[in-house]
Amino acid sequence: MLWTYDPSERDARLANEALKSKRKSITQLQIIVEIACATSPHHLVAVRKAYCSLFDSSLEEDIISNVSLPVQKILVSLVSSYRYDKEVVDSNIATLEAAKLHEAIEAKKLDDDELVCVLSTRNVFQLRETFKCYKDNYGKSIDQDILACGKGNLESIMKVVIWCIDSPEKHFAEVIRAAIVGLGTDEESLTRAIVTRAEIDMMKIRGEYYNANKSSLDNAVTGDTSGDYKDFLMTLLGANV
Repeated sequence: MLWTYDPSERDARLANEALKSKRKSITQLQIIVEIACATSPHHLVAVRKAYCSLFDSSLEEDIISNVSLPVQKILVSLVSSYRYDKEVVDSNIATLEAAKLHEAIEAKKLDDDELVCVLSTRNVFQLRETFKCYKDNYGKSIDQDILACGKGNLESIMKVVIWCIDSPEKHFAEVIRAAIVGLGTDEESLTRAIVTRAEIDMMKIRGEYYNANKSSLDNAVTGDTSGDYKDFLMTLLGANV
């Protein structure tokens, strides 16, 4: 069914389902980050419009009603963003903002106003340069330092923010791996990752999955699914069924 929707309506429905879920773990909350950070600014605007039309409330309102602070603050800021979408990078700003991010993370203030402002307003090319400066200047990648702050939803969601901005294919490869590892299959997460990225960056996700797991994405999916469901997913992956 997800494949039949217009992409903006599909993401609006996914966001609503995540926000109305009784159990809001990283599995649900990361869907909002994916929509805000791993898609184009124009798509995010279309999703927000579709959300209002479908559910008689704004995406921001429902985040405030259903997600507690401090994660709420970050998600509202991200979905309210309208980033510049051209490749414009200022290395001086990158160095300055890497220092601001490092200061906030060192103080374990992941909801710091300046940190949230930088992550939710700068274009993705500028942020990637900032993340590069962060690693060059402080020795560790920004997501490593964020995860060193703790193991709660806030730290986990901030890691997803970084990955979705810096390397969306890395994030979605991990979503797929987490969906099929161990006993049982998280079919909702597996379906979402493949359906939403099939026409965007699936070849990059394939490469990232292989690099991280030393096995092919095709083998992973066929080994954990069956029947028409498996055939449909494999078709979206571009495999010969």
